[in-house]
Amino acid sequence: MASVTSTTRRPYAARVPADVRREQLLDAAIAVIVRDGYAGVSVDAIAREAGVTRPVVYGVYDGLTPLLTALLDRQEARALAQLQQAMSGDASMLTAPDEYLIDAAVRMIDAITSDPHTWRPILLAPSGTPEVVRSRIERDREQVRRQVGRLLEVGLALRGGPPLDVEVVSHALVAVLEHFGRLLLEDPRRFETDRLVAAIRGLLTALGPV
Repeated sequence: MASVTSTTRRPYAARVPADVRREQLLDAAIAVIVRDGYAGVSVDAIAREAGVTRPVVYGVYDGLTPLLTALLDRQEARALAQLQQAMSGDASMLTAPDEYLIDAAVRMIDAITSDPHTWRPILLAPSGTPEVVRSRIERDREQVRRQVGRLLEVGLALRGGPPLDVEVVSHALVAVLEHFGRLLLEDPRRFETDRLVAAIRGLLTALGPV
């Protein structure tokens, strides 16, 4: 009687449009980074996370470096778009700067809690984060800091003071916002939106009446 040899089939990756596959692989890569850090990223790890084979990955990207470059570009664009949306708001609210800042903080909190995979590698950068990623984060932080400074100048003018060194205070505000973001990611039940908003409102009240 002839013996029957069983073979293990490799996972079958259904044909999908190239743009959909690119997003799938980038989503898999960020999931690996969030879970295992940059040290855990490889073509094999990304393929396993996406449920595809290595050839599928190489059919879309020439290797790990082009894939991670595309991921960095996408995540940077997402983060900046969310920040811009948070800080844009309704221009009429500039006549009430405290409420404008609180509204912006709420939108930023919502962005972080709804898209933690974008913000965790930024606010809680894992060990082994490549220098190119750190440089992008620092560049974008300075861009945000300058925008916060401009908003702060407008707000202080509408308040009639107090006189503050806008450059120094804008650095401090960005540091506080980043720290709030880390609290949201690390312990969202303890540091919920209402608690953070109350803290921001208290700080603004300490500056004096508008």
